Amino acid sequence: MKYDCLIIDDEELLSESTCEYFNTFGVKTAWVIGKNSCREFLQNNKTDLILLDINLGNSSGFELCRQLRESTDIPIIFISARTSDDDLLLALNIGGDDYVQKPYSLAVLLAKVKAVLRRHQISHNPVFVCDNLQIDFENMSVHLNGQKIRMKTMEYKLLAYLSSHKNSVVSKDQIFRQVWGDSITSDNTLNVHIRHLREKIEANPREPRYIKTVWGTGYVFEVPES
Repeated sequence: MKYDCLIIDDEELLSESTCEYFNTFGVKTAWVIGKNSCREFLQNNKTDLILLDINLGNSSGFELCRQLRESTDIPIIFISARTSDDDLLLALNIGGDDYVQKPYSLAVLLAKVKAVLRRHQISHNPVFVCDNLQIDFENMSVHLNGQKIRMKTMEYKLLAYLSSHKNSVVSKDQIFRQVWGDSITSDNTLNVHIRHLREKIEANPREPRYIKTVWGTGYVFEVPES
């Protein structure tokens, strides 16, 4: 099975609440308790990101990170109650991508995770292809049926954001913050951009194939699961 995030932590209540919170906001997340269960999980599943605690009962998150780095470049964010600069530097030097101190804000941690997932997806999948639609993230270009589609900057940013969250419902507030960079963009502005995108990429804008409205919530870029 494919997951967005794997939490490796022996703090049961915190891990379960973090896992539940992430799943609520469309980041498919699983949780395991330590090194052995992590190995077992990765033998049967895939994940795009790991949240790793330093203290794992009788084992160490540092040791596990070193072992993972021998075979994978999956982004690893350390989560720990330790505040020493030495721990932070060690975590980053052995292959960690970031370090978040406990107790953490679920909302802030989720924002960090989503940012890392977006960068990871774009770096590993620089071109998004769905049927006859192609989005080149590196060159910021869009092609439909082999023809380049002219787009304004915000239209492209909106399309790139929606497609990078394919099959996940994103709220209007998320779009306002991540695409426009604020939380006060009007619904009318968003609606106009959605309409323009549909006119450019949909065969029938009135019955969209890709960009679907989720009434009362936001939008979803729908792609058939392979």
